[in-house]
Amino acid sequence: MTPAGQAYDPPMRTLCVYCGSSPGFDPVYGQAARAFGTLLGRRGIKLVYGGGNVGLMGTLADAVLAAGGEVIGIIPQGLVDHEVAHLGLTELHVTRSMHERKAMMADLADGFVAMPGGLGTLEELFEILTWAQLGLHRKPVGLLNVAGYYDALVAFVDHTVEAGFVRPLHRSLFSVHTDGDALVDRFARWEPAPIPKWLDRSET
Repeated sequence: MTPAGQAYDPPMRTLCVYCGSSPGFDPVYGQAARAFGTLLGRRGIKLVYGGGNVGLMGTLADAVLAAGGEVIGIIPQGLVDHEVAHLGLTELHVTRSMHERKAMMADLADGFVAMPGGLGTLEELFEILTWAQLGLHRKPVGLLNVAGYYDALVAFVDHTVEAGFVRPLHRSLFSVHTDGDALVDRFARWEPAPIPKWLDRSET
């Protein structure tokens, strides 16, 4: 992860995408995963994801590969044992734990996108936002809000700001988009917020 005191170089070469290991009930989610994967492949942006061959994860990875892009999968051994690893990727890394998996995904990525998903996707999203809040990285985070999937979640986060539990500065750590091209373009223009003095480790 980029140290808090280090300048961030904004070009988007590799994106980490969090999304469901299930397809969801509405076909629009799979259509969005295919469209976003095709976009990444055509724009030459490498995908880092959880390494699965199922659900939106598998659809996304297959679309990137079909569009001529590269895909790095990172998956814990326990899920490999359950035969859900995608064996046709550019690279597949097998880790000993979920913690090691998430840390490697974060290290390899220039930015993070959450598409529709379940509890694991939400956990990954809020962990990477917490790391940004703590100054552990200065990379962009965005929600690809397919068919209003994240409307209620965004409203709740806004409520946490209104209630005084989240600072407005930290709410600005993620953006919300309904269009994949707009999200990637926003990431390319990303300028990290100033580091609060209590988090600035550049002189330590």
